[in-house]
Amino acid sequence: MAVKVLVVDDSGFFRRRVSEILSADPTIQVVGTATNGKEAIDQALSLKPDVITMDYEMPMMDGITAVRHIMQRCPTPVLMFSSLTHEGARVTLDALDAGAVDYLPKNFEDISRNPEKVKQLLCEKVHTISRSNRRFSSFATPAPVAAPSPQASVSSMASPGLSRPAPVPARAAAPSSPAPKRKSYKLLAIGTSTGGPVALQRVLTQLPANFPAPIVLIQHMPAAFTKAFAERLDKLCKISVKEAEDGDVLRPGLALLAPGGKQMMVDARGTVKILPGDERLNYKPCVDITFGSAAKSYGDKVLAVVLTGMGADGREGARLLKQGGSQVWAQDEASCVIYGMPMAIVKANLADAVYGLDEIGRHLVEACV
Repeated sequence: MAVKVLVVDDSGFFRRRVSEILSADPTIQVVGTATNGKEAIDQALSLKPDVITMDYEMPMMDGITAVRHIMQRCPTPVLMFSSLTHEGARVTLDALDAGAVDYLPKNFEDISRNPEKVKQLLCEKVHTISRSNRRFSSFATPAPVAAPSPQASVSSMASPGLSRPAPVPARAAAPSSPAPKRKSYKLLAIGTSTGGPVALQRVLTQLPANFPAPIVLIQHMPAAFTKAFAERLDKLCKISVKEAEDGDVLRPGLALLAPGGKQMMVDARGTVKILPGDERLNYKPCVDITFGSAAKSYGDKVLAVVLTGMGADGREGARLLKQGGSQVWAQDEASCVIYGMPMAIVKANLADAVYGLDEIGRHLVEACV
């Protein structure tokens, strides 16, 4: 059965190109288009699409405001288009907080220059987030929002996006693992992808300022986004968070976020190495690379956590960590946006514990001494 898509963008050119790209895939059906956020809400209610692609900057009602209303009235997976700028990153992170599942850079040049690559990426994203649709019917109801107004703007909705994460699945989860045993860890390493920005926010905001272990974060994200994401987390969390730089020193209570487009490694002296992104690797940054360096440097003194994300990045790094005696946790299926990366850990029998998203922060505090 074809995935039904609603395309929302105020640019006629972009609307047509996205529609053409998606319609060329026989497993995708574009069921409608909209030129602003208010139309998007109306179309979502009447057409009941499986996926919505959403621009941010539109007349009458912007994309973030529209996402909030859609999540309240007819929860649907949303794929945001964003510019590869610091401001574009900030807006995209607000959209993810509002309930969007994933995002793609909005680059007209790429559409003209690399149409096949753009087509493959866009269609893959649509299919991936459509599979998260089965979770949306059981999402917790977000805080009420005012009825949509033709004059609604991003300024009226931007600040809630910083403080209130998107709803997460509220359906009954499978029984989780027992509470962890306490241990002195030299490093906490967390890897994630699709759904990760909101998941990391939920986990890290539960950690106290005096959290005893250094932290490294590996989130699949473009180079233009990681600095804005680190700044966002630093404002929300009690611990300190910054985008990692070559030569940074690991210390308790500090989380270093791997920069987009590059690779991050750690050494036994507690120093971070930032390397160019290897074109042979699919992910830049790559969870396996960071996990592998941690296994080599710290033996059994690493606690690794794999959160929501598509694919299997982190599995081989986790295997190396396990061989050295370190602990590996995975997020449970019920609370994942995409149960890909954690599933790869669980299926490979590498998970020492499986926890729901809202349990992980509390258990990290319990486990680390």
